[in-house]
Amino acid sequence: MNNITTHTFTEKTFKQLAAIKDPHCVSIYLPMYKKGKELNEGLGQSNLKSCLRKVQSDLIEDGYDESMVNTYLAPINNLVSELGFWRNPSDGVVIFLDRINGIRYYKLPLSFEIRTYVADHFNLFPLLPFFHNNGIYYLLNISRDHVKLFEGSRNFFQEIHIEKIAPTQLEEAVGYDFEQKMLQYRTGQMMHPAGSFHGQGEGKEDQKKELIHFFRKINEGVTKVLPHKNAPLILACTDELFPIYKKTNTHGNLWNINLSGDPEFKGENELHNQSWSLIQPYFTTNKQEKLEKFHAKSQTSKTSSQLSEIVPAAIKGKIDTLFVQKNKDVFGTYHSVKGCLILDDRKEMGNLSLLNMAAINTFLQGGNVYFLEKEVMPVKNSAMNALFRF
Repeated sequence: MNNITTHTFTEKTFKQLAAIKDPHCVSIYLPMYKKGKELNEGLGQSNLKSCLRKVQSDLIEDGYDESMVNTYLAPINNLVSELGFWRNPSDGVVIFLDRINGIRYYKLPLSFEIRTYVADHFNLFPLLPFFHNNGIYYLLNISRDHVKLFEGSRNFFQEIHIEKIAPTQLEEAVGYDFEQKMLQYRTGQMMHPAGSFHGQGEGKEDQKKELIHFFRKINEGVTKVLPHKNAPLILACTDELFPIYKKTNTHGNLWNINLSGDPEFKGENELHNQSWSLIQPYFTTNKQEKLEKFHAKSQTSKTSSQLSEIVPAAIKGKIDTLFVQKNKDVFGTYHSVKGCLILDDRKEMGNLSLLNMAAINTFLQGGNVYFLEKEVMPVKNSAMNALFRF
């Protein structure tokens, strides 16, 4: 069994879960209790037992006999009495089970509604606030001798290894001979302070050209590997290097302020805290801007509140921003060949969550997904509102 903690739940993890297909994928969402009567009376365990009964009923309804169901669900059933599972609770926990990968669970700082789901895929859209409400961003540490890339949000911070696709030191990009030349030049500067290294002389211009070459190579590698192309990218570097890197950058959302100082001398916790403080206002502003844009375009073909338009648009990657009503779901089937959407009153074996389908496809193709209370939704009588890219 995998006990995967919060800091290991990243966008990469999310994409891996989204790619899993199995006839009877089980998703269970539960709130967790950190103190008080609910904790003391084992309400979490009781909720999990209730969820297991519901999943068991769904599987039997789909043709499984009871002994097969009990065997399949045994890893989840074992969690009811496993003390380690309930120790150190977070706000919520999600449990996934499939025949290929077995069981995995994630304790997350999200307060989930109790939810069960059985289909040929996992129900993942309740996890999206982990990214969009708390923001996905990237931090690129650069100096002449130190290059690292991180993916972060308010809740996690993890390195993305780029050693195989980008230089991590100036010497890798420009060669040993140049580094030796610059070392000799700097040594000469120390012996002859009147030299031109800090002025407009040849040494400084040569160094700048080589930095530009170095940064272009970094930019090429970084832009290839970033999982979420629209997420903001922060540079952690000295104020001297920031304008030089900006000239080489091709990422569409480079943050206009750098995290100042040499990142080589900062630990990961310090980098996480400082970078999140710098970027946090961006995410609040971005959601508000998208709401304003929806209202401005509400009488045009750039927006929709019709599920029959939103679901196929999400699959085709046409949605810029999807607004989803909190604690709401809509079930049915969508036939992509016929372009036919059928709505059902409830979740049944054989249908699926249309909100899950639209939200996951939007997110995986670089769109924004925001969860709103009903009274804040642009069109309040619809569970989803979409702002299209074109």
